[in-house]
Order: sequence, then C-alpha cells, then structure tokens
Amino acid sequence: MRKLRNVLLGAAVGLAVMAGTTPAHADNASAVAALQNGANQGAATDYPGVVGALRDGSTVTNVAAGYSINGSSAPADPTSKYRIGSNTKLYTSTVVLQLEAEGKLSIDDTVAKYLPNAVNSNGYDGHNITIRQLLSHTSGLPEYADYKVLPFISLAWWYYYNDLRGSHYTPQNLVDTALLVTPGTPGPHAWHYANTNYILAGMIIQAVTGHDPSVEIQNRIITPLGLSGTSFPVSDTNIYGNFLHGWRLNADGTRSDVSASNVELFWSAGAMISTAQDQASFVSALLGGQLLPPAQMTELKTTVATPSPTDTYGLGITRVVLTECGNKVVWAHGGNILGYHNKWYASEDGTKVAVLAGNENHGGDDTPGQLALKTGTRNAVCRLLS
Repeated sequence: MRKLRNVLLGAAVGLAVMAGTTPAHADNASAVAALQNGANQGAATDYPGVVGALRDGSTVTNVAAGYSINGSSAPADPTSKYRIGSNTKLYTSTVVLQLEAEGKLSIDDTVAKYLPNAVNSNGYDGHNITIRQLLSHTSGLPEYADYKVLPFISLAWWYYYNDLRGSHYTPQNLVDTALLVTPGTPGPHAWHYANTNYILAGMIIQAVTGHDPSVEIQNRIITPLGLSGTSFPVSDTNIYGNFLHGWRLNADGTRSDVSASNVELFWSAGAMISTAQDQASFVSALLGGQLLPPAQMTELKTTVATPSPTDTYGLGITRVVLTECGNKVVWAHGGNILGYHNKWYASEDGTKVAVLAGNENHGGDDTPGQLALKTGTRNAVCRLLS
C-alpha cells in the first residue's frame, strides 16, 4: 500500500438541505459515516483527495477527505467538479431511449440503418448489430483504446502517459481504430465492455437528431434537471470554475496534474464533467421515472449476464445484488478517466444514492483506494436500505 505525502483525513462534512426536504431516516447518520469512511480510506491509500454525496430522499449530505491539489493544505471541496468518465454512458443511453419513446428509432434497429458505412470492415457488419446490443455491450465490437499504436503500447497507454491533448479524433476515427483490433466473429456475443459501443450510440443520436449528443444531453437532461455543475465538453480540454484537480501517478511516485485532457477520445462514452451532487440528482431522477416512460424504463433495467456472479448489465447501468446487506438489489456504475475514478450506487427507486470520486486514476477496480470508494458507497446505501 502506497503512502501519500501530506494527506490529512476527515476534511469537512457538510449537510445541504434542498427544497422540499424530507425527514432523514434513522439510519442516515450511519450511512453518512460509512460514506465518510470510504472517503477517508480512499485518501489514505490512493488519492490526494476524495469527494462525495449521499442522497436520502431530498436530503443531501456532502463528504470530503484530503486535497484537490496534491501537497496543498486546502481541503478538497465536496461540491467541486470532476470528470465522470464512463458514467457519461448512462446519459447517452437515456437520450437514445427518449428518442425511442418519441418514435424516432427503435433500439432493435440495426446500426447500419442510421450509420450505413460506420461498421463495415474486417468482418464487422453494422447490419448485424442492433442499438440494444451497443447499449448492453453485447455487440461483439472490440475496444478502440486497446488498439496497439506501437508494439505493446495501446492507445489507452498513450492516453494515460502522454495525455494526447494535441491530438484530434472524430467519432468515426475511433470506430475505425476499433475495427483494426481483431477480426469480427459472426453470431450472438457475450457481454464485453467496450467504449466503441457508446461512441456509435452517440453517432446514432447525431444521425437521428442532427445534433451532437452533447446538445441533446444538455437540452433533455442537464437543463431540465438544473444540473448546474454538469457539462459535456466536445473539444475543450479544460475544466472551469471550482473543480477537483485530477492527477496521474508517475513511475517514480510523483504526480502530474492531468486535469486538462483530451475529451474527443471518449466523447459520448466518457467525456462529461459533473459533481457528486449532480450525479446523485441525475440518478435519482432517472430511477424515479422522471426521464423515461415505463416501457423504456423496463428496457433500461433489462440486463444481461456479466462475469460477476452478483452483477448484470442493463443499458448503461449495472444491476447489483448486495450480498453484504441481505441480497438487496441496487443499481450502479463507475467511471475511470485520466485523473479521476468515481462510483455510485442507488436504490431501485432512486431515492437513496451514494457517490464518491477520487482525483487519480489507476485503471482497473482493485487498488486499495478504488476498493475504498466501492466499499464506502455500497455500505452507505446498505445502511439507508436497512
């Protein structure tokens, strides 16, 4: 376990009371303590700082530990912005499902119906892939970030170590890169997580509406819900205003500030910026039925098997059985992007949501800090559901 320099734990914990506040449940205090403990442990192991929010009904409690700027003495602000990475996918799938509800597409349509030549090489054929398969990661398409730019050096490696801020990518560039990875195989496919799927989903939104998915997400989700800390940059590498600085761990143990990074590389699969409070509000509204009609909510929550015995995957969202609290069912997702790692878990109806975000990225899901965020959010929701 790495030791962090100059980390203080247990930074400010604040209570934000929103309009129409409902009484906090008797287990709210223990849920807040669990989330704060996750933040503390995350800052003690992997991250300069961790921020988060717990939503219980319309009561929101903020937590934080450590620092936004590595080595500084200013505590991390729990209301600061950060990059949410793959949590962008749920915004994209929500817009696709809204378009279906409006009769503008069906998620059982093929990719080729809207993007005739986007997937048409190396054995891959968009006529054999549906939008539903994109959203559930069952298309069989490979991950473009796995493409080897040089022997043993993938695009993801290049992104992590070199930032690629000066490079430009169109969505079709990313898809074309994916199609170089391995030959396609015919027939149905098991679940395989790939950003390529959600790049194509964004391209379909653009083909159907005539607008970049960032515009549709802004108009359909961000503005109606009043998510003032949420945005979808399409080319600007910077974060503005009050934000949590993102860090890269270097081979020598030092850190580099990578708050500014290339958003074109992940677009509708991972480019968005938000806050813990906005993430909780979006998830609560979505699971509470405010953004999709019942038929599309059913599709959102129709899942496929994954390698995990407790997790199945819907359309940009994961169904999780919490074995640590009586096999209660919750919904969840996470986001990994250069400089940031974040998690959220929520009750079936969205009334209870726990969010934590750390300001350094380590790839997978098994470092001490990542496990601390996962455990903290899971335990917090468990206690709210007890």
